[in-house]
This record gives sequence, C-alpha cells and structure tokens, in this order.
Amino acid sequence: MTSARVDTHDGNEAAGISSEGYERGLGPRQVQMIAIGGAIGVGLFLGAGANIAKAGPSLILMYALAGVIIFFIMRALGELLLYRPVSGSFAEYSREFLGPFFGYVTGWTYWLMWIVTGMAELTAAAIYINYWFPSVPQWVTALVFLVVLYIANLISVKLFGEIEFWFSMVKVTALIGMIVIGLGVLTFGFSAAGDTAQVSNLWAFDGFFPKGIGSSLMTLQGVMFAYLAVELVGVTAGESENPEKTLPKAINSLPWRIALFYVGALTVILCVVKWTEFAPGVSPFVAAFAKIGIPAGAAIVNFVVLTAALSSCNSGMYSTGRMLRDLASNGEAPKALGKLAASKTPAIGITVSVALMGIGVLLNYVVPEKAFGYVTSVATAAGIWTWMMILISHIRYRRAVEAGRLPASSFPAPGGAVCSWIALVFLLFVTCLIAYDPDSRVSLYVGAGWAVALAIGWFVMKSNKPQGPAEPAREYADAAK
Repeated sequence: MTSARVDTHDGNEAAGISSEGYERGLGPRQVQMIAIGGAIGVGLFLGAGANIAKAGPSLILMYALAGVIIFFIMRALGELLLYRPVSGSFAEYSREFLGPFFGYVTGWTYWLMWIVTGMAELTAAAIYINYWFPSVPQWVTALVFLVVLYIANLISVKLFGEIEFWFSMVKVTALIGMIVIGLGVLTFGFSAAGDTAQVSNLWAFDGFFPKGIGSSLMTLQGVMFAYLAVELVGVTAGESENPEKTLPKAINSLPWRIALFYVGALTVILCVVKWTEFAPGVSPFVAAFAKIGIPAGAAIVNFVVLTAALSSCNSGMYSTGRMLRDLASNGEAPKALGKLAASKTPAIGITVSVALMGIGVLLNYVVPEKAFGYVTSVATAAGIWTWMMILISHIRYRRAVEAGRLPASSFPAPGGAVCSWIALVFLLFVTCLIAYDPDSRVSLYVGAGWAVALAIGWFVMKSNKPQGPAEPAREYADAAK
C-alpha cells in the first residue's frame, strides 16, 4: 500500500466493491438526499414547538448558532473521510487517533444512539398512524414498519438509498412548500393569517429575547437534538460510488440546508404566526397551517412527520449494522457480526439491531402512552459524544499532518483545527446546560451507566484475550512513513 487512503483503483473498486467488501451502490443523488434528510427530522417538525414557547423568536438565532457548529463538525469529518473513506467512520478514526478503547466506546455508543432512536421513531410512527386509524393498536403498526424496513435493508444498499431518497424528498418538499406559502401570506396578505402576518412579529411581543438570553441558551440542548443524524453521511463513505466527489458536495451544501430548512422555515413561521400562539407538544408547522387555513393542513403535516420518523428508523437500521460490523472486524464484538450476506449487506448485524429495536414494539404493547419518553433521553448524550470524538480525532489528525506523519486530505477543513476546538468547547457548554436542566439531566445518568457497562465489557475482553482487542489499522499510518 502506498497511500494513507484506501486505493480506489484496485480490482474490487473497479467492480464497484469497496475494500471492506461493501457494494458501492449509493449514487450522488442518494448521498445528497441522505445528507439533506439527516438535517431534517422529528426534532424540527415537533420539538421546535416547545423551544419556541421557551425562547420565542430568539430560537432562530439558536438554530443558526448551532448550525455553524454543526458545519464545523461536518467539515472536520469531511477531512477525515477524504483522508480515509471507511464505513466504520467515527469509530475507525477514534480508534486510529485516540486508541482502541475510544474506537470501541464510540462504535458501541453510536450503535446505542440509533437503537434507542429507532425505538422512539417506531413509537412516533405508530402514533402518527393513529391519527388516521385510531382503532389500530400502536404495537401492530410499529411491528409492521419494523419488518418492512428490515427487509428493505437486507435486500441491498441501493434499496436503502432509494427509500431514504424519497423519504427525504417528502420532507424537503413540505418545508419548501411551507416557506413559499408563508412568504405569500406575508407579501400578499391572503388567508386568515394575512391581517396579522408581519415581520415585526419577530420583536413586537416582548422583544426578540422575550424570556431572556438565559432561557434562549437553555434551548440549545433541544436544538442540538434536532441536528442528530446529520453525521450519517459519514457512515455512507464505504458505499458511495465516488466518495471523493459526492461527500464534499454533500457536506458543503450543509450551510444552505440549515439556512433554508431551519432558520428560513422558522423565520417565516414566526412572522406569519405570533410566537405566543405556539405551545409545547404541538408542531409549529401544524399550528401555522391551521392559522393560514390550508385544507387538510394537519393531515399533510402528520404525513410529513410520519416520513421523518420512518426515515430515521430506516437510517438507524443501516448505520447500526455497519457499526457492528466495524466493531466485529476489530475484535470488539462477536465475529459473526462481521459477516456480509450475498447482497453485500451486514445482515447479521442488522438483524441483531432490529431485534433490539423490537423492544420498542413491546413498549408500545405494554405502555403505549409512555413509550416515546422512555427511549429518547439517551440519544442527545450519545450524539454529543460522537461529535466530540470526530472533533478530537480531527485535531490529532491535523497535528500528524503538520508533523509530516500522515498525508494531507484532499478536503481540508477551513480554519484547520481552530474550528474544531471552537466546536468542542461549544459541545462541552451544551453538556453543562444538560447537567443544569433537571428535565434533561437523566440523559447524563444513563450515559454514565452506559460508560460503566462499556468499561466492564472492555476489561472482560482484555482478560479473555490478553493482547486486547484488535489494534487500530496502523497500516495507514505506516504507509505514510
């Protein structure tokens, strides 16, 4: 091997198979929409309502601030991905630049994040179906969705990409439609909201920070939750047809996606409807459609949020299977999880993950009214850990490049390690906010328990295998020496 990055010109690559054995079946169109879809989820469609009630119009600024940090994180990830595009992504980079233990922790933590997110989204999807079919038990709907998405993920990565493409298309179309309609109301004054819709609604009711700057900052934890899964594009690196071209394009489009779908959509909504009319537990999009008087507006938004939930669950099945295979290939999970099926999918890893997601179906059967709340508290803490590992890995990679130990990436992050340091400090600040808020503090307790469990698992592995789990892939660093 003569390069620190995977050679994209060997026989396997020419046949459309990555060095890890995956099929490179995700085209530019699909990778772009996976990247867009990752930035649009239930956190925006539903969670924004509670945050508007807490922060008023200043929530727009919080989404913009968090969006800048997310862009720093994704550019750091992008530089690592083009240095060495692998399906294990964050876990692989943690393993290489921080050591085997951190790769092990990051891989299992990201896996856990998607398992509990999958449970939550199955529950949410079942609730949304109840809007049209209230007589159908939640657990039945959750089970049907689980099985259908599971089968789709087993067939091929191309089918996963196609499903994700259309899920994302629904979300994007709905948001653009909402923005266009809202701008029409503001400009031409039509609909029931026309008389009160005006830009001054952003500051006319107790100012831009109606609850104070402190209250606005407290919404950052919810805002960051809304951005979870934006890093999913990194997991697709090993199965993208041309990662050297598709990944930079997908990551560089992030600023306009955040500006349009988060900042733009919320700005228009808060101009059309006074922030005082929003309430926790009610989607701001449903409230806006109702105020404007669009026929079947609530049903339209319900369908869009259903696709957002199913999209998230679909992504969870995809990413957990890949992460388990990466862990198995490094001796940090049972070897059986590292096998690929004839379809070039990690079928055993996906099956294990889906079986655990099935606990969500059981929760829907036992306690349908509480299921969603039971499984969401850990996702934010797990996501923040993953982002921190990306940033620290990037900082250490840049040090190695500057020292001449590793080759430079073809997609360097602007500002180098400085922006990664800024993002890292911001994430530590958000963690402090989570610790300060008694309602969200439980996620840190769960995270601490998870850390103890992982530490025990690590020491058990080392005791059974004295040399420890597999060392990180030093061949990449050695090749550059």
